[in-house]
Amino acid sequence: MFKALEESGGDIRHGAGDAVVLSHAHVLTDPPAADEVWLRCPYDEPDRPSLFERFSQRCQQFEAWCAHVDLAPDLASDIGSRKWMRGLATLLGLSAAAIAMWPDFSKVEAATAMPVEHRERDEFRSQSIAPLAFGADSGRHMGASPLVRPLAQVPERPSIQLVSTLSQGDSFSRMLERAGVGGSDITRVSELIGNAMPVEDIASGTQFDITLGKRPEPNASRALDAIGFRARFDLDLSIERGDDGNLALVRHPIAVDETPLRIRGTVGSSLYRSARNAGAPVAAIQPYLQAVDKYLSLEDDIGASDEFDMIVAYKRSAKGERQVGKLLYAGIERDGKPRLQLLRWGKDGQMFSATALSKPRSVPIGQPVAGRITSRYGMRRHPILGYVRMHSGIDFGASYGSPIYAVADGTVTYAGRHGGHGKYVRIQHTGGLGTGYGHMSRIAVSSGSHVRAGQVIGYVGSTGLSTGPHLHFEAYRNGHTINPAGISIVSRPQIDAKERDAFKARLKSLLTVEPGAALGPMAAAPSEHAEAEREIDRLAPKKIG
Repeated sequence: MFKALEESGGDIRHGAGDAVVLSHAHVLTDPPAADEVWLRCPYDEPDRPSLFERFSQRCQQFEAWCAHVDLAPDLASDIGSRKWMRGLATLLGLSAAAIAMWPDFSKVEAATAMPVEHRERDEFRSQSIAPLAFGADSGRHMGASPLVRPLAQVPERPSIQLVSTLSQGDSFSRMLERAGVGGSDITRVSELIGNAMPVEDIASGTQFDITLGKRPEPNASRALDAIGFRARFDLDLSIERGDDGNLALVRHPIAVDETPLRIRGTVGSSLYRSARNAGAPVAAIQPYLQAVDKYLSLEDDIGASDEFDMIVAYKRSAKGERQVGKLLYAGIERDGKPRLQLLRWGKDGQMFSATALSKPRSVPIGQPVAGRITSRYGMRRHPILGYVRMHSGIDFGASYGSPIYAVADGTVTYAGRHGGHGKYVRIQHTGGLGTGYGHMSRIAVSSGSHVRAGQVIGYVGSTGLSTGPHLHFEAYRNGHTINPAGISIVSRPQIDAKERDAFKARLKSLLTVEPGAALGPMAAAPSEHAEAEREIDRLAPKKIG
């Protein structure tokens, strides 16, 4: 390294003992060229980087590798490539690390401001406001101090007013006994109510307003001062104790308007929905459809432009209650003319057509079950036997347990097991016509009984040779099977000649009811006007002229 000495003519020999002295000018500051000769002392240590420098170099190399590899690429591009899979692995790794270091939110108990023992803690809790589920109680009964003196006799309340409800399966006397009424008063109250109505006819759920007075003597039952309840829709009953100390029955009649509810409207796309939109009660729509279906097909014989007309029994009291009764009239009109008029008549409350007063007529039968036709009358391959044979009826697919109705009035000639028909019912109608109902799960009539049209005679099942729940419906004419589709029943006059005038008068009076008249305001009772006048007004001088 001593180029400066060579230029100055200095002699350099290896192993010479003379010391070499270098001036400041002889020190080289520039790096040596390629042809320059460097001399190193064999005892000098090579320059090694420190630990911090080596760590910095490693970090720089790792950053360069990460920039080259791209561990966090855009996952919205190059989906499925190696680069995308590498980015997905980075995402999953970071997510796993975040979940692993998720903090814990468990409860941490903190010391109270002052040490409290169990006894003091219970005392605080008894005086605090907290839910019972969190350990609160209704207060502690503190021990009496010497300053507290017990009372020799505690005065009772002069009267007690309570409400008691007659539950289902309970008796009237047991209900009064639980309310605290004495045995003698229970007997007297039962006698008084029995004069107005049978005690057994009081409906369950009826509420009784009971007032109990003072006890006649210590440890005896309280005397009954008054009891009141709703006996009927048009009557309230109360029993009150008079000045003479005896119980007496008081009747409180309730004004009731029994104007029938009449609802009219256009059939439209659905007779049921149109009736509901017109405000008809659900309890009235179903019997209306069943009554009409016996004479007209709801799908084929009634058009969208036809008008329906129904009248139901309707009661409303002065207290605001409403009570919907039975269907009284069912009608269908077309072009302003009545096409069907049905009136409830007779002791049985059956719906009779106005044509029952005229000559016999043919009426198509209704559908025996609510379902769809799955197999018609004629030759077919039997689903179980596997060969073609005559199918002598119509199959209606319906859910298991659906009710089956008689299509017309008649007498049950057979009810029981019948070979491949399973549980089977056969009904004989007028004019030599008969019908059969097979594959029932349960029979609801017995042989020899008389049934009405629309009466439930059994329930859909899958007994006999059947692959699933359905009704096999057959029709017979003089003992031979016929196609049940489109058959009719001869309807003869069912109203006696002596009742025709009353039947016509009843039908005429119902048709005079205006639609919606029952929903108007009730006329005020005459007694209400008398009570409205004050006594001072009666004493005032009347003006004349």
